[in-house]
Amino acid sequence: MRKQILIVLIVFFIVVIARAAIELVKFSPILYGIFFKKEIEVKTTKNNTLNVLLLGTGGGRHEGPDLTDTVMFASLDLNMSKLTLVSIPRDLWMPDLNARINTAYTTGESKKKGSGLILTKAVVSKLVNQPINYGIRINFDGFVKAIDFIGGLDIPVDNTLDDYEYPIAGKEDDLCGHSKEELVTLATASSQLEAFPCRYTHIHFEKGKIHMKGSQALEFVRSRHALGTEGSDFARSIRQQKVIKAFKDKVLSPQTFLNPVKIAQLNETLTKSIDTDIDQSEFDDFIKLSQKFKDVAIHSFVIDAADEKKPGLLVNPPLTDFNGAWVLIPRKGNGNFSEIQQYIKCVLVSDMCTVK
Repeated sequence: MRKQILIVLIVFFIVVIARAAIELVKFSPILYGIFFKKEIEVKTTKNNTLNVLLLGTGGGRHEGPDLTDTVMFASLDLNMSKLTLVSIPRDLWMPDLNARINTAYTTGESKKKGSGLILTKAVVSKLVNQPINYGIRINFDGFVKAIDFIGGLDIPVDNTLDDYEYPIAGKEDDLCGHSKEELVTLATASSQLEAFPCRYTHIHFEKGKIHMKGSQALEFVRSRHALGTEGSDFARSIRQQKVIKAFKDKVLSPQTFLNPVKIAQLNETLTKSIDTDIDQSEFDDFIKLSQKFKDVAIHSFVIDAADEKKPGLLVNPPLTDFNGAWVLIPRKGNGNFSEIQQYIKCVLVSDMCTVK
């Protein structure tokens, strides 16, 4: 009798599990792939490296909604379990575009819908001299929602940050009480903040670990006019990398990753805000890959200009050379990316690379 009961129980559990698997497929093919597909199948380079281009755009009513505020080359060495993040300044001049690199996405989209990612991948691939397997572009609205959905992030703040010129979304064209006739006079103002104070707000982050909600994390990574060293593109790139690492750690934590409903809802939240050439059938592979390499060693680098504390691979040329535009070019010369490419080739395999 006990044997018969045991058999009935085993059959019952098999039926329940099978039914759950069927419902899981209906509910989310991604979750089914995570739990039932064994092999991880993603595109890699011949060196078994996965290279991904990460882009962040303002979206909505942010200034320059399709200009990429964040440009980052991410390379995961599957053999060495090493993730290399290389931040590229948005103001880097690209002769092929005859514009800054942050215009590549919107230029591609303006020529043909869906071509923004294709063009940006090609431009960045030429810059770094590395193949790029996938690209992801997320707008800031999705960024904020995703962080709020997982309960915020704990971010280590290295230096106290004060930015009195952080732009207020939707106020980009606000005349702040001035008439259109006064605009000519205002053009002589020493700064946009002086001329149009209502367009900006003061943001502050105290040194130390801070729990940030989505809107705070967005301010932290977007700030461009902070006082002192935090006002540099180098510091901003470091802040962006900190947020990416914190987001990765939070998503791969047991309370998030082992919650099927939460993973499915997070995917739905992100899908509405991203443009990617990762196929829907590959999402589960990326999630499993992220889990497999959740403790991967992350090495962060920034391609930047020199300052009083460090040498750099870029320089800021005279404004007259670029019709008054503030841009960055390689110190070897406009369009000569050889030194940048050598540096990136080095950092992908070594921790002993220096800029002299």
